[in-house]
Amino acid sequence: MDHNNNNPYLQFAPVPPATSNGHGTNGNRSMGKICDALNRCGKRVEVATRKAEVYVDNIWHHFKVSPSLTDAAMARISQGTKVLTEGGHDKVFQQTFEVLPGEKFLNAYACYISTSTGPVIGTLYISSKKVAFCSEHPFCYYSPTGQQQWMYYKVVVQPDRLRTVNPSSNRMSPSDKYIQVVTTDGHEFWFMGFISYDKALKQLCEALQQSRDSSGVPVAHSE
Repeated sequence: MDHNNNNPYLQFAPVPPATSNGHGTNGNRSMGKICDALNRCGKRVEVATRKAEVYVDNIWHHFKVSPSLTDAAMARISQGTKVLTEGGHDKVFQQTFEVLPGEKFLNAYACYISTSTGPVIGTLYISSKKVAFCSEHPFCYYSPTGQQQWMYYKVVVQPDRLRTVNPSSNRMSPSDKYIQVVTTDGHEFWFMGFISYDKALKQLCEALQQSRDSSGVPVAHSE
């Protein structure tokens, strides 16, 4: 796992003792809640029948980014259950990150973030005052003293710290799409495996545009 202490946007959030078992809060969730999440997801897919093929294709590309298809599927079920239990993505966002005065939650997107040890599955959150990512599962972290801790992998970037938002894709496999986010001080983050790539890209570009509009600086992003 990436432990770059020189990156001001990277955070490691401790896991509450009751969930520090390497599986996040999965162990505390009942099968009934998981079944309920699956049933609700099924109803939503039925409503969007015409978009089913695209949706399934995006889900497949999302899952295949992970080294383990099973782990990726369980992570998505876990996150879906959490969102339903807590009352929506906005509630999960408020519990996961410090909410600033006047901050408005905009949307959340399932994806991965690239790290030196491989892609990490999680959720990208976009609000009026931050672009943030949090992993679905905690990771084992060893402190300088050798103490073992379970930590969530987080990234938090304020809109005024965004320099560019760059979409890209794999030339050999155009369906593999990425979004590179670069900060004003040169740090970069790569996001991939989106279920809703176009929507995420559009909202990130809008966040960049709004930040530049408020500061009077032209937007720099490439296609």
